[in-house]
Amino acid sequence: MTNQMPLRLEIIPTDSIIPKVQAHVPAGSTLTVTCLPHHGVGTTVRASVQLAQLGYKVIPHLAARSIESRVQLAGMLRDCEAAGITEVFAIGGDAPEAAGPYGTSSRLMEDIADLTGGTMAIGVAGYPEGHPKHNELTMLDALLEKQHLASNVVTQMCFSAPRIGWYAELLRREGVDLPVWAGVAGAVPRAKLVSLAAKIGVGPSLKFLSRKGPLARRLLNAGSYSSRFLVSELAAMEPALAGIHLYTFNNVETQPATNWRAGEGAKAS
Repeated sequence: MTNQMPLRLEIIPTDSIIPKVQAHVPAGSTLTVTCLPHHGVGTTVRASVQLAQLGYKVIPHLAARSIESRVQLAGMLRDCEAAGITEVFAIGGDAPEAAGPYGTSSRLMEDIADLTGGTMAIGVAGYPEGHPKHNELTMLDALLEKQHLASNVVTQMCFSAPRIGWYAELLRREGVDLPVWAGVAGAVPRAKLVSLAAKIGVGPSLKFLSRKGPLARRLLNAGSYSSRFLVSELAAMEPALAGIHLYTFNNVETQPATNWRAGEGAKAS
């Protein structure tokens, strides 16, 4: 079964990822590049620029608490614009302390808009299953506050299509009129999924993997996780989602997506 859904692949900027992407992901595909505290925002931007120069559509993650100054931000945005990058993803980030003036993504988004004259699209995060440090009302209020600067919402990894649909409907009811990308884990062995996801802060959303039930049976096969069933459910939703944001954990060679053609008009299968 093939579902008409745009697709983005999220990768982590490790030393080996660029040759892996070149080997397994067609040029022209849309990639998002994470920003983890131990890698740093500079690593994210450098990898993003290199991938953009290789013919990919790239969306770097800019973590507010990892940016040291407005000057540093301006330099990174200039590098992105020079490479043809037209969108970034603004998050607060996992660093325990802010390295500079940006303690939240809201303040960061204001400066991105100011420094680029509003020409840089900005994606923001959404949390269908809640946030480990903030209640749902706080997160919704924060999204309402910054939606005028945002171009889309990307959800935290989630394994329940009804929950993602409920969240998208909640945003609409509360006045958040932004396209919603569904965050979905790519094909990966169950043990590796649990280990890697826990490291980047989405461990709580994996609790279903330890349960026995119809959802777990549909998503797991011989100890491996597949997104096909979940993507099929998401593709049938009304109102339609913007597309699938696939968390690859850098296993780009094992993803069905490598046979699609990841991009704004891609087909997810």
